Amino acid sequence: MIEKKVPLREIYVWQLPVRIFHWVNAGCIFFLIITGLLIAYPPAILQSEGAQQLGYWFAYLRFTHYTLGVILIVNFLVRIYWMFAGNKFARWNNYIPLTKKQWRGIYETLKVDIFLLSPKPIYDIGHNSLAAVTYGGLFMMLIVQAITGLCLWSPTAEVVGAESFESLAFSLGGLMVVKQIHYYMMWMFILFMIIHIYLVFYHDYIERTGIASSIIGGWKFIEEPVAKEYEQELAKENIITQEKEIIKELEKEAKKEEKTQSS
Repeated sequence: MIEKKVPLREIYVWQLPVRIFHWVNAGCIFFLIITGLLIAYPPAILQSEGAQQLGYWFAYLRFTHYTLGVILIVNFLVRIYWMFAGNKFARWNNYIPLTKKQWRGIYETLKVDIFLLSPKPIYDIGHNSLAAVTYGGLFMMLIVQAITGLCLWSPTAEVVGAESFESLAFSLGGLMVVKQIHYYMMWMFILFMIIHIYLVFYHDYIERTGIASSIIGGWKFIEEPVAKEYEQELAKENIITQEKEIIKELEKEAKKEEKTQSS
């Protein structure tokens, strides 16, 4: 059993929209994989003559798949908005390694997770740098899967914009090529889910910060030194934000005075 000797502090990390996105995303991906596999490999019993008694089961299956896909896309669009409106841990720049600190975090986490060169876990309040970059890759996968899915749907869809996706499908090499991309991308999602679930519980065990439960309640248990460092960074950001607001107000007043003098 790993024991914590350093005092811990509870910090609210994952806001409600992030948690909703996570679980809606997880549910949609899971059932999209199930329905996708059934579409790709229909069970033999459903291909028999007796399957006609089940009615238009394949049509219902495809409709379910398409509906889940639309929900996934809408959910992802809301998450993109929250990358700009959310707190520090939800922002877009977490998912792109732009700083030396992020690259160093990726290297240190690889030493723990992949190469097993260090038994000492990396403590981050939000996502660690490697996880954040991985989620950035997941977002790219979602975009590819959404586009290819819409391309496959477009020939039978009677909605505005379907022609554009149909044209895109043929420009990519035809529906069969798009179908192959969509199919192989599904297996990448399956691989991601397996690795993701394993690493969440692995880090939950070695770090003891409540990673698994945080995506339900939003709170994590952070070591006091890390929490203090976060508070100092937050204080600096608030000061910078206040200074920018003051500068904007001064600029507005200056423009008003110029207009008054010119009139």
